[in-house]
Amino acid sequence: MNVFAPIGRGFIGFLAVAGRLTEFAAASVFYSLTPPFYGRMIGRQILQIGYYSLPVVGLTAIFTGMVLALQSYTGFSRFEAESAVAAIVVLSITRELGPVLAGLMVAGRVGAAIAAEIGTMRVTEQIDALTTLSTNPFRYLVAPRIIAAIVTMPILVIIADIIGVLGGYIVSIHKLGFNPTVYLFNTFDILEPMDVISGLVKAAVFGFLIALMGCYHGYHSERGAQGVGSATTYAVVSGSILILTFNYIVTEIFFSR
Repeated sequence: MNVFAPIGRGFIGFLAVAGRLTEFAAASVFYSLTPPFYGRMIGRQILQIGYYSLPVVGLTAIFTGMVLALQSYTGFSRFEAESAVAAIVVLSITRELGPVLAGLMVAGRVGAAIAAEIGTMRVTEQIDALTTLSTNPFRYLVAPRIIAAIVTMPILVIIADIIGVLGGYIVSIHKLGFNPTVYLFNTFDILEPMDVISGLVKAAVFGFLIALMGCYHGYHSERGAQGVGSATTYAVVSGSILILTFNYIVTEIFFSR
């Protein structure tokens, strides 16, 4: 029976981590929804998460739209369906590529920063000092980051959608020779409110997951520089995996028949 012992230990370890993460997520949601709120901390995190992520999200979106237009034209030209390029670009950007790529970029930039910051506070016992001063660490450290991420991610995705569609428009007009009026008509004719709404819902979910993973791994960081480094790595990897997982779940909810 000893051959089954590693399997049992692994399964029990998985359940322990899942339970601790669920408890952490429940506490984070509770303190994010109940007063008092630290407005100054929330504003600072909105600036850190949202404003400073605009360059990387914008560059990712515009080049994604440009490449998507080129690849779509190359594929559809084999079937004489070049007119569908505008529809493919706008639907792909608003439904999938805008939210997912923006989420992955923010996870790489912000998730690691959150984990490193809170992990350093754990190592240097600043979190213990907050508890000693009767300040709830969840309310002061975790809740502002989760609120800021949920608020800023939809805004970033809207900007990414606009820039991505603009990138496809630029390539289609100036390189592929499309008529500007026809291209814009095809773009707005195919786009529906649900396409944009689904992307914004995904963005809010992704923002919650990014902040949650960064805070969780930083809060439970082990002692020493190696522990903080591992926490940042785990935050980015787990956040990215959860983004891809919940991307399918939200898509299934909105577009399943």
